[in-house]
Amino acid sequence: MASSPTFDALLSKIEARSARAGIIGLGYVGLPLAMAIARSGFPVTGFDIDPGKIVSIEARRSYIDAVTSADLATQINVGRFSATTDFAALKDCDVIVICVPTPLTKHRDPDLSFVEATSHAIAAHLRAGQLIVLESTTYPGTTDDIVKVILEKTGLRSGKDFFVGFSPEREDPGNQHFHTATIPKVVAGDGAEALTLMTSFYGAAVKTVVPVSSNATAEAVKLTENIFRSVNIALVNELKTVYAAMGIDVWEVIDAAKTKPFGYMPFYPGPGLGGHCIPIDPFYLTWKSREYELPTRFIELAGEINSAMPRYVVGKLAEALDIRAGKALSRSRVLVLGLAYKKNVADIRESPSLRLIELIEERGGKADYHDPHVAEIPPTREYQALKGRKSISLDNLAGYDAVLIATDHDGIDYGALAMNAPLIIDTRNVFARQGLQGDHIVKA
Repeated sequence: MASSPTFDALLSKIEARSARAGIIGLGYVGLPLAMAIARSGFPVTGFDIDPGKIVSIEARRSYIDAVTSADLATQINVGRFSATTDFAALKDCDVIVICVPTPLTKHRDPDLSFVEATSHAIAAHLRAGQLIVLESTTYPGTTDDIVKVILEKTGLRSGKDFFVGFSPEREDPGNQHFHTATIPKVVAGDGAEALTLMTSFYGAAVKTVVPVSSNATAEAVKLTENIFRSVNIALVNELKTVYAAMGIDVWEVIDAAKTKPFGYMPFYPGPGLGGHCIPIDPFYLTWKSREYELPTRFIELAGEINSAMPRYVVGKLAEALDIRAGKALSRSRVLVLGLAYKKNVADIRESPSLRLIELIEERGGKADYHDPHVAEIPPTREYQALKGRKSISLDNLAGYDAVLIATDHDGIDYGALAMNAPLIIDTRNVFARQGLQGDHIVKA
């Protein structure tokens, strides 16, 4: 069967790298992707509803750790990247990639409002000869049942007038070994021609492309990756509580177990899960599974265990204050070290540190934080009362009854902390890793 003229024209543009790419959502996924695509030779227009991001970009100032200001300036100065809040410019884009948030509601149901609103914005400027790609993590069926349906309400048809695909993002903030262009990219499309366009477009910017048979399959790939991590982290978090009751150090157990050269992969416990993916994505599948009347007990149990970790940690903090300092948490001042959800980044999305601060203060304590990467708590959906709080210096620990290690950033003088803090609650095993010991250091 002969290919359509619309497909041939778009494929030719992609292969010549003259196709203009539009990236909607210039956050932790969208901005690094925009840079990778621009570096590969495509002209790129970035779109975001936050005018502050556009101001930063125009000033050649990056607000994402994975993108340097120098790299941003280079792509702007050579004319391969620009950014705008004006979605009318979508009509000039040949490939449009959606990188918007997919959070959960308070009842842990998928919130696809950003995806839907973005799809309607694209539909308002949709024309023949465009490839529309969703990268936002979601449940299987979203691309075909929501994005495609909204776009086809224009009267244009997927596979004939325009093309639709899905490619799950795989960003890992703070990872120095992999970046957008070197992480294998799973791609899928609505039909053979859409898949060919997806493979050609991403293949120009990413070292390895992994085609799969359908958009739903690609959506399931992303969920599977994050469910795998969620379940295994829940397992070691549960083991931590059991072994602690037995007087066994779970970190010592894991370090010994990982010497087995086969059949074991180490995961580590912590104060809770953070980031946009692992605490959220598994619940997209549990929600979708209800449509098929199939339970996801394993996944939901993992979510419950991980969600309970901040409360467990604060319980250990209260116990240590009582036993070792003879003081109630309600009369204590606690310094939470690390606001970001993982070390050496400024990303606080879904960070358990925010919940730790909230729980400490719910019990009458006073909590401050120190984080060398986060000078001030920005606005968040769930922790609005914490907005504007500023990072406290580590120079004076005298006013604090305990230091709670929530994120083990490098660059912290843990030796000085061990000497000067009266009580330390370590949820990351960072003191043991550095050979620092003391009766005032408690693992949690």
